[in-house]
Amino acid sequence: MNSLTLTILAFAGYLLAYRFYGRFLARKIFRLSDEATMPSHEFRDGVDFVPTKAHIIFGHHFTTIAGLGPIVGPAIGIIWGWLPAFIWVFLGSIFMGAVHDFSTLVISARNKGKTIGDLTGDLVGPDTRYAFQFLMQFLLIIVLSVFAMIVGVLFELYPEAVFPVWMQIPIAVWLGWMIRKGRNDLLFSIIAVVLMYITVVIGVYLPIRVPPIAGSSVVTWCLLLFIYVFFASTVPVQKLLQPRDYINSHQLLVAIILLITGLVVAHPQITAPAINQAAFAEGSDVPGMMPVLFITIACGAISGFHSLASSGTTVKQVDREKDTLFIGYGGMLWESFLAVLVIMSVAGGLGLGLEKDGIVYTGAEAFRQQYSSWAAFSGIDAKLEAFVIGASNLYSSFGIPAVVGKSMIVVFIVSFANTTLDSAARIQRLSLQEIFRDKKGTVRKPFNNRYAATAFVVAAAMLMTFIKPGATGALILWPLFGSLNQMLAALALGLVTVYLYQKKKNILITLIPMILVLVVTVWAMVENLIYYMGKQDMILVLMSFIILVLTTWLLIGGIGALRRQRKTSVS
Repeated sequence: MNSLTLTILAFAGYLLAYRFYGRFLARKIFRLSDEATMPSHEFRDGVDFVPTKAHIIFGHHFTTIAGLGPIVGPAIGIIWGWLPAFIWVFLGSIFMGAVHDFSTLVISARNKGKTIGDLTGDLVGPDTRYAFQFLMQFLLIIVLSVFAMIVGVLFELYPEAVFPVWMQIPIAVWLGWMIRKGRNDLLFSIIAVVLMYITVVIGVYLPIRVPPIAGSSVVTWCLLLFIYVFFASTVPVQKLLQPRDYINSHQLLVAIILLITGLVVAHPQITAPAINQAAFAEGSDVPGMMPVLFITIACGAISGFHSLASSGTTVKQVDREKDTLFIGYGGMLWESFLAVLVIMSVAGGLGLGLEKDGIVYTGAEAFRQQYSSWAAFSGIDAKLEAFVIGASNLYSSFGIPAVVGKSMIVVFIVSFANTTLDSAARIQRLSLQEIFRDKKGTVRKPFNNRYAATAFVVAAAMLMTFIKPGATGALILWPLFGSLNQMLAALALGLVTVYLYQKKKNILITLIPMILVLVVTVWAMVENLIYYMGKQDMILVLMSFIILVLTTWLLIGGIGALRRQRKTSVS
């Protein structure tokens, strides 16, 4: 099949899904109305609660939820074949991921902008609130710690990306200032993107490296990143977070246009196998497709982190309730389309040319060389290599020099990873403040101060990062991330199911996805637990057991809430 044809069909499918299923959810299930007072207006503080235009908050939300997920996941998941990866990304996002993101955004907006963890206490029961909050904090500290390490590694691998990524900060501050002055946000955002791409070209000729600390430049970068994260997650969102994410959303649009242009010009055939028989052959080190595929390809289809973003930062900036459809449902479909382009870049673009050890491979042989074994994906550079090469091949097809095209792709990747980094810190700080809120709604000292709360969050992530040499401490718990992330998605869908049941709405739209995600995730977690026990890795065994216990507790609480609601309805 031609990669361009499949891309067009996917894009048309997303448009139809938004037009029919998305609007059905908005009108018939949630009955969105702009008469509702949004938390951004009710609690407006100029720091976290700031009413924002829909297209700007769309850019912020999208770049927050995207990160490396829709790039790395599909680039790995295609090892079983492009067809299962494509089906999961396409159908999973429409009927699970987009529903998950949109619904958690709506119910948070209708409950004073509370995070999904705090909402658990209101909708399910007070005793379940801390269980969900613990899972949230655990996931976020892993995200914050690991993404700091990943960005540090990327800066070391691609020093040409350092200058443009850091220059985004002053450009974003300038853009935010111009928007607050009432200038045309679209015009000045275009100017900002042009400036950013100028810095990309400069970065090619001005690679930046930092001196190592404790024998590793990654440690140096992590220290600098944690300092940046502290300030970026405490300043008012409209001064840095929003404009920077707005620039990144335009950067994504440019990247998508260039990738599609490459598909049009090169129109490469999909040379990767639809089903990779080598991955299923006896003696292969590739794990079984079920359930690993659904844990590996997370953000491109469904991700629990998205509910934390929807109810953490995004909801506090939404201006009107009807904007939630575009931001929540539309944002997830847009991310899924990015995942489709990643699949096409690998399945088709990689076949245009892959150089290894001085030999250039093309077509199906390029795929076989890149995906020769599961062990080949042991490093972050290996995980990204297939997409970087495939995308730069597509860029080269219409005249962009390979060195510039590669730099553009790398800056795009690092920018999104960096966005997730400071957004995760802000979300974790807000969640932490909810944990220490008393019955009157007052946050206990010292966490009522956003600087103190953020310092605690950043210090915890730093401790996790630097507990092992080379800033690799977070890798201790990283194996839990995939299953924990999907577990949170299932639990968030379960919470929405309770909400819909209380409102006497059709619960099947969230109940069925919840059951499917829950079954696959528990399956993966049990397999992993057995594996960790075999390796006698007691830290991972203990944490896996705690997660399963808390999940069981939350599920029992959810079932109890449904029974109580049923008795109330009958009486």
